[in-house]
Amino acid sequence: MLRRVATLALALGATVPAAGSDGTVEGVIDVEMAASGVPGVAYAVVTDGEITSAGARGVVEAGTDREVTPDTPFAAGSITKSVTALAVMQQVEAGQVDLDAAVERYLDLRRALDAGVGGYLLKDAPSATLADTIRTVHHGGRAVDPTLAAEGWAEPDPLPDRERQVLRLAGDGLSNADIAARVHLSEGTVRNYLSEAMRKLVASNRTAAARLARDRGWL
Repeated sequence: MLRRVATLALALGATVPAAGSDGTVEGVIDVEMAASGVPGVAYAVVTDGEITSAGARGVVEAGTDREVTPDTPFAAGSITKSVTALAVMQQVEAGQVDLDAAVERYLDLRRALDAGVGGYLLKDAPSATLADTIRTVHHGGRAVDPTLAAEGWAEPDPLPDRERQVLRLAGDGLSNADIAARVHLSEGTVRNYLSEAMRKLVASNRTAAARLARDRGWL
């Protein structure tokens, strides 16, 4: 899995220069990027609760030449709620996140459980529920918030992995040729996968099919 661009917030006066850096924000970031293997960073400098400057270093994905900018939508949140919120709002502005969409659109519960996830709770779950969930998972069971479970299995996902992968890329705006190169298939095979996905979703075109699949939590 390629590592994607991260985001970093630095509070002036509270940042300890990394060993080997020149003490500047850029120097600290360069040292930390090299140590962590993160290919690129979009960062903001916050002073007294206000963003005083922003910048970027590196590339969006390892192995590419797409440079990160302060406006690059990043794929990961961070260790703080405020920066996670910033990450989400940046993706909202880029049209990648719909705040009014159901949570299952962005949480692929089936695939998470298939991958071995033992439990999933919403952050406002009571402490007693959290404790019970930990015990359940510790003893080899599974525990999923009932609302998420109901939404996640409300309708069976008709898409196999390959169709889902191709449709996700089509929904991101990639051409058939770009998709073929990305997933190492022929353009004809990509067209067949998209046609089959459109048929299953009763969609008139690939964009509509991708939107329907995302709305149902399948992408």
